[in-house]
Amino acid sequence: MSLLSVILPSFNEEANIANTATVIGKILEDNQIEYELIFIDDGSKDRTYSCILEQAQKNSRVVGLRFSRNFGKEACIFAGLERAKGDCCAVMDCDLQHPPKTLVEMYRLWEQGYQVVEGVKKARGKESILYKISAKLFYKMISKVTHFDMEKSSDFKLLDRQVIDALLRVRENKTFFRALSYWVGFKSTQVEYEVEERKFGESKWSLRSLVRYAVNNVTSFTAAPLYLVMIFGAVLLVFSAIILVYTIIQYIIGNTVAGLTTLITLLLIIGGSIMISLGIIGFYLGKIYDEVKGRPRYIIAQNTDELKRQ
Repeated sequence: MSLLSVILPSFNEEANIANTATVIGKILEDNQIEYELIFIDDGSKDRTYSCILEQAQKNSRVVGLRFSRNFGKEACIFAGLERAKGDCCAVMDCDLQHPPKTLVEMYRLWEQGYQVVEGVKKARGKESILYKISAKLFYKMISKVTHFDMEKSSDFKLLDRQVIDALLRVRENKTFFRALSYWVGFKSTQVEYEVEERKFGESKWSLRSLVRYAVNNVTSFTAAPLYLVMIFGAVLLVFSAIILVYTIIQYIIGNTVAGLTTLITLLLIIGGSIMISLGIIGFYLGKIYDEVKGRPRYIIAQNTDELKRQ
């Protein structure tokens, strides 16, 4: 029987671990799907890893990895992909906002020959208006620059072993898993789902962390912002040329031009655009620097395999 590996990134989720392992396990067992649950503790400050250990002792199909510090969700996903032994692998949130029953539908589609099954949000659940607007703008932008329709995409997806192996050959340190699953190609389909409400705990995402996540992912996956710098420079050049022509015409016909005001305005526009452009270029240089150093995506401090060998 084919094995399904379920990857569950976890950060300060002590209240959810036991419930998540029980609910997913029961659904998969009821549908006669062989599975393993891989919890990745992303440097949690609470008892998340202790809870994972407890579940691993109760159920041999539960596996746990603990990072030495917080490396982020992308690192958790790739750590899970590297550890997964399944013929296919699903990635989902530990808080069960990704409905576990949808896993069964994804698995059946995989059995039909689909290699990438994308979870697509039918409804976003209860979120603030600011969050919904920000998310919509971000995904419109990322869809535009990547040429993939990602407006309703999520990290909730199921991948065939061939796709997993292809992703693991990507040697980038900073990755955007949500877009890479589109980039690798293969035979794919979509499954709609509604975001469930959290039963325990609170979301760990703040507006600041979401903005940082968005900026990092856009710059990791595409060089489009660098092209925007060039376009912005071209627009500024045209604007400056228009001002220059206007000034010359006014001088020829004998009108006095307010030189100081015009000069200060131009200097502010040019200076601001240069600083923004340098900032974008500097951000990409920082990305290159991080990649060149060749540091690992994550460091594993503990794993439940050690417990099983004892």
